Amino acid sequence: MIAFPGSGALEVNSIDAYSSINIGMFTRSGRALIFPVYKGTFERPRVDTSTPNLERDHQIMLYKDLARTLDYVETRPDMDTHRIGYFGLSWGAVLGPVFGALETRIRLFILEGGGLVQASLPEISPINFAPRHTAPTVIFNGRYDISFPVETSAKPLLRLLGTPQSDKALVLFDGGHVPPLDSKLEKQILDWLDRYLGKVQ
Repeated sequence: MIAFPGSGALEVNSIDAYSSINIGMFTRSGRALIFPVYKGTFERPRVDTSTPNLERDHQIMLYKDLARTLDYVETRPDMDTHRIGYFGLSWGAVLGPVFGALETRIRLFILEGGGLVQASLPEISPINFAPRHTAPTVIFNGRYDISFPVETSAKPLLRLLGTPQSDKALVLFDGGHVPPLDSKLEKQILDWLDRYLGKVQ
């Protein structure tokens, strides 16, 4: 699994101080989790995104970091490159459709607290990438999420994804923006991993 954090990663100075992603959920189940320090996050210097062009350039840098991570995974004989998943939280969930359209090496996307947004430039807007994203995808969102409302953001993302209907789902929970890190949610995530990436041997 490759993780992409929420926008809080732009404010926290150390990846060790970031606790919003339940890393243990993946490692306890016997899976490897790779958590890159993406450009402008954690220990890496902040990036100026104050103009549409700078925002575009930063998103390109983020994709390059993800692609380089996948390149690295392919050099590891102890990792199965046919069973790579992506876990995106909030910001990472928003970028999920972009990465899914560009990367066929990722076989499953798990998105938490995300939805469809219109970027400042069409060449980086998830709206233009979502129909080309065809990997199995599950979106976990709160019923009362004010950042990505169910009816105007989460459901439109699900509909727009190019993923076959049988391989995509929106799972709602009673809460706000970020799902609780509880055993019920963990079981649902692990079930998706087992279904599309296979059970851990």
